[in-house]
Formats: sequence, structure tokens, C-alpha cells
Amino acid sequence: MATQHHDLADDPEARPVTAGALADYLRTQATEFLRALRRHRESGGAAGAEPDSVGAARALRRAARRISGSLHTYRPLLDSDWSEEMRPELAWVSGTLALEHAHEARLERLLLALQRLSGAVPVPAQAVEGPAPGPARRPGAAATAAERGNLTVGAAKAGALLERQLTLARTRAHSTALQALGSSRFHAVTDRVALLASDVPLAPAAASADLRPLAEAARERLADGVAALPLVTAGSPYNAEALVHGLSPDPAPHPQDAPWHQVRLLLRLHRYAREVVHGGREGAAPGDVRLFQAGQALDRHRDASEAAAAAAQAARTSRIAPATAYALGVLHADQRHEVEAARFAFQRCWQREAVSAG
Repeated sequence: MATQHHDLADDPEARPVTAGALADYLRTQATEFLRALRRHRESGGAAGAEPDSVGAARALRRAARRISGSLHTYRPLLDSDWSEEMRPELAWVSGTLALEHAHEARLERLLLALQRLSGAVPVPAQAVEGPAPGPARRPGAAATAAERGNLTVGAAKAGALLERQLTLARTRAHSTALQALGSSRFHAVTDRVALLASDVPLAPAAASADLRPLAEAARERLADGVAALPLVTAGSPYNAEALVHGLSPDPAPHPQDAPWHQVRLLLRLHRYAREVVHGGREGAAPGDVRLFQAGQALDRHRDASEAAAAAAQAARTSRIAPATAYALGVLHADQRHEVEAARFAFQRCWQREAVSAG
């Protein structure tokens, strides 16, 4: 579903935005990168995480993403060799630093979901063992209670299994990040960012360029990506195709997820492009609140999708008890429902964006 926007008219005077705005933005983000790196080193980058270390790593990833995204959107205005060398290196930095936080957040999400699904209060024994007296008891209530009891039994072992697997993955990601931050590859990236903080290598074409058409092209790529999504299905409370695949033992990623992940990246590039055009101030551009809300929905979609995959992976562990496998299966289904809820939220948010911009 394509939408109509008027981003180029956001400026009341519709004046061209020169390459100087891009240079200022890149210098600012480079400075933020170096400042966050200094904070991270001063905090020691300890695992688990002192608040300042976690905040510094997040700021480091944030600056790296914004520099890399701007190099992508505005690459015709930058030295091509320099830009093509920098982008994958910044993506490597951001991706490597994100893994530890991702595993930690995924574990927290899954454990909270298990607690919610199994019930904070144990199921009373009589509710599982037999029907309660009185005519008000619903047909099938005993079976429902028995299922909840089975889930309660398996949830603790499922949680312990997930904690072992994801804690190990987080520890490995932390070690990988520390090795990366001490590598010659990272030092080379840091040196280039330090140079960027004082000197932005613009191409000759930048002298007379207007940034707005390139920002509009980023918006159009996002609109095309959204148009390819099954928004009609996302607007329905029941997605049978997703449910069927969710119950399949196939370990491959869910086939419906990839285009949504791609739109999440395109939305991020669109937001960064708007930041450049509007003076580098996040949230200053008209419509940024709606775009931020749409981005939040897609972040939830990514988190739930990856959490469901982690639950499915744990369920494939050999020699686990049936109750544990049952709890992991329920957890997987719950996270796939969260995926559908996030798609529905995005669909509603995007429709509001389309109505507002129309």
C-alpha cells in the first residue's frame, strides 16, 4: 500500500538543503562515536553491565548506525571509495556490539513470557485433579486447568534451559565484542571516524547539490517496501498461514518475517535522512512521532520473531522432558502471536501516517 507524502515541502520556504548540512551531521555523529568510545573504555566494558558501560555501548551503536545510514543515503555526494570502505566497517561495529544486548533482552523477554503464561500463582491441586463442586463450572474447564498445570510444571525447566543457552550466547557475544574493540580492524575504524570528526570527504558534485531529493528517494524506498507487505493480512486478527508455519517443525526462519525486517531497516534509513535535512535534530521533523511509533512496532516485531526462534531452537534440544518441550512450544506460539500483534500495530500506525500525509 503506497502512501503519499510531501517531505520536500516540510520546509515552509522550500529552500535547498546544502551538503554543509550533511557534513555537519556526520561530524556531530563522529564526535558522538568518539565520546561514547571514551566512556566505554573508562567504564571497562564489563559484562553485565554497569549502567554507564551499557549506555556507552548503546551510544556507540547509535552513532555508528547513523553514520553508516547517511553514507548509504547520500553516497552520491561523498567520496565513493571512502564511503564504500566505511559503511561495512561501521555495520560490523554496530552489529558486533549489539549481540550481547540482544541475547540479554531476548532472555528477559522469554522468561517474562513464561511467567505470564504459566501464571504467577501455582494452579490449585483440586483444579487439576478434579472438577470443583457447583453448577457454575464451565465445560472443558478441567482440561484447561490441566493444560495450565502441565505448562506450570514445564515452565521452570524451560526457563532454566533458555537461561543456560542464552547466557552462554551472551557471554560469547561479550567476549567477541571485547576482542573486536581491541582489534586492529576496530582501531582502523576509529582512526577514520576521528578524521571524519574534522574533515568530511565530499564529492565535487556536493558543491551545488540539494539533499532533499536524496532524502525523498529514501522515503520512496520505504514506501515501496511497505507496499510489498501483506498489510491486509496484518490488519486481520487471525493469520492462518503464520499459524500453520508456526506449528511446523521446520527450523528455517519464518517466510513472512524477512520483508518486515527489511522495512524496519528502510524506516530507519528514512528517519536518519530526515534528521540530516532537518538540522540533525531527532524528532524535529514533522511526522517524526508517527515514524518513531512505526519503528517501535517493527522493533517489537523483530524482538518477538527472534524470541520465537530461540524458543523453537531450545525445543529441539535432545532428551528434554515432554513437559519442557510443551512449555517451549506454548512459548513459541505466544511469541508468534506477539509478531502478529506488532504487525497489526504497524499497519494501524502506517495508515494514520498515510491519512495525515494525504
